[in-house]
Amino acid sequence: MTGTATIDTGVLWTVIAALAVGSFALRFVFIGLVGNRPMPAWLLRHLRYTAVAILPAMVAPLVVWPAATGGQPDAARLAAAATTMAVGLWTKNVLAAILSGAGMLWALQWLLG
Repeated sequence: MTGTATIDTGVLWTVIAALAVGSFALRFVFIGLVGNRPMPAWLLRHLRYTAVAILPAMVAPLVVWPAATGGQPDAARLAAAATTMAVGLWTKNVLAAILSGAGMLWALQWLLG
């Protein structure tokens, strides 16, 4: 046993096609059905924070269960995440937060080996 997973080509293309249809349907709801119609203020307010919520949702699993350490949390990634959040809250600047977190991760991985 080599440990490599295989997937049937038919299943793979079925999943890809289903994801394409789902992605199109989700975008069509907002662009095709809503279009230029005015949306309520509460919905616009919530949509404004969508981009801010997506980045932490994508990064959190990589911090808590990183594949590089076999799924075990490590100090460098936790410190980098804390630094990113602290700089983001302090400066309200996304690029400063991302760059400071990346710098902290790189520095701690270099120091800790």
